[in-house]
Amino acid sequence: MSKYVIAGGNPLSGSLRVHGAKNSVLPILAATLLVNGESVIHNCPDLKDVRSAIKILSHLGCRVTRENDTVIVDARTMSRFDIPESLMREMRSSVMFLGAIIVRAGKARMSFPGGCELGPRPIDLHLSSLKKLGVSISEEGGEIICEAGDMKGAEINLSFPSVGATENIMLAATMCSGRTRIINAAREPEIEDLEKFLQKTGSKIHGAGGSVIEIEGAAFASGVEHTVMPDRIEAATYLCAAAITHGEIELLSVAPEHLSTVVAALEESGCFVSAEPGRLYLRSGNELKAIRPVRTMPYPGFPTDVQSPLMALMAKAKGTTIFIENIFENRFRHVCELLRMGANIRVEGKIAVITGVPKLSGASVKMTDLRGGAALVIAALGADGVSEVCELSHTDRGYEKMDERLRSLGADIKRVE
Repeated sequence: MSKYVIAGGNPLSGSLRVHGAKNSVLPILAATLLVNGESVIHNCPDLKDVRSAIKILSHLGCRVTRENDTVIVDARTMSRFDIPESLMREMRSSVMFLGAIIVRAGKARMSFPGGCELGPRPIDLHLSSLKKLGVSISEEGGEIICEAGDMKGAEINLSFPSVGATENIMLAATMCSGRTRIINAAREPEIEDLEKFLQKTGSKIHGAGGSVIEIEGAAFASGVEHTVMPDRIEAATYLCAAAITHGEIELLSVAPEHLSTVVAALEESGCFVSAEPGRLYLRSGNELKAIRPVRTMPYPGFPTDVQSPLMALMAKAKGTTIFIENIFENRFRHVCELLRMGANIRVEGKIAVITGVPKLSGASVKMTDLRGGAALVIAALGADGVSEVCELSHTDRGYEKMDERLRSLGADIKRVE
C-alpha cells in the first residue's frame, strides 16, 4: 500500500507550472474518436485517469502513443464498440466515451461506470439526452446497449447543468442531421476547451461558456492538433498548500480568470494574491482567518472540487467557517480523517461547520477520494509532527507527481510504496 510520509511545518516557496486539466483532457481524448486521422494532444498530464482513458482507446482498436506530455491518437484503426467492466470501474468519467463511440461505430456497449464514491451521480441525464437525439438504449445484465438509429438534432433542456451530460451531447450531436441545442448547459471552462477541439474536427458548434450550446454535425477532420487548458483544480490545491504553511508560491501556465471564486476566498482568509495573464502569485499572511460561508455551485460558482482543500486550510483559520455542499452528497468523507489530526469540524447533512484550531497534529490518515485526499496532504503540510497519508491511488488520479512538486517547494514529503 502506497503512502506519503509528511513532516509538517515547512513553509512552501517557489514556482510551479500548472499541468493540463484532467477534466479537460479526458473528454478531448474521447473526442479523438471523431477524427479520421491523427489527433495530437499537447499538455496531457500523466495521471491514472488519463492512462485509463488511453487504455480504453487502445481497447477500441486505436493506435495511441505518448511522447512526454503529448498524446497522439489515430482512431482510423478503431475496431470495437464496447468498454469492458474492468476499464469502466477505473474511472466514473469513462461514460463520456458513450457519445463518441456511438458516433464512430453506430452503436456502443458498456457497463455502468466506477470512480470515486461521492454519492449518487446518475447517468440518467446522459441516457435521456441521447434518446432525444434518436439513440435506442436498453439495459442487459448491468450493461448499457446503444444503437444509433436515425439520429437527428434536437432541443435538449437539462434539468441540471451536468458537465458529463453536456459533453456527451456535444460529442453525439456531431453525427446528427440538423441542429442540436443544449439548454442549461454546463458552463465550466473545460466545456469551452472541448468546443475548441470539436471546432477543429469540423463540427459547427458555438456557445460553450454560456447556458445554451448549438451544434451542427459535420464531416470528420483528417487530423487535429490541440493544447489542453491549465488545470484550475490543481492550481487551487497548491495555492491552499502554500497558504496553510504560511508560504508563497508562483503558479505559471495558469488561467487566473478560471479561479476568481477561489482567489476571493483566499484573499478573505488573509492571503495576498496577485494575478496577471498566465500567472498567479500568493503570499500567506501570518494568521489565517475564517471566511464567509462557502457554497459549492456549478461554474462560475465555487467549485466542489476545491471545497475539500479549502476546508483543510480553514481547519487552522481563526474563527468559524461554514461549508455548504450543493453538488455531491458524500463530499465530506475526508472530515473523519481531518478530525484525527485535531480539526474541529461538525457535519450535518450537506453542511460542515469548521472552527479553526491553533494547530493540527500529525497522524496516520487514509484517503477516501481524489480531492479529499488532496485535503489530507494539505493538512499534513500544515500540521505539527509527522503524518502518514495512505491510499495514494486517489490522488494519483488527479495530481501528477504530487510529492516531487511539493518537494520542489520545500515540503518534507516522501512516497513509500
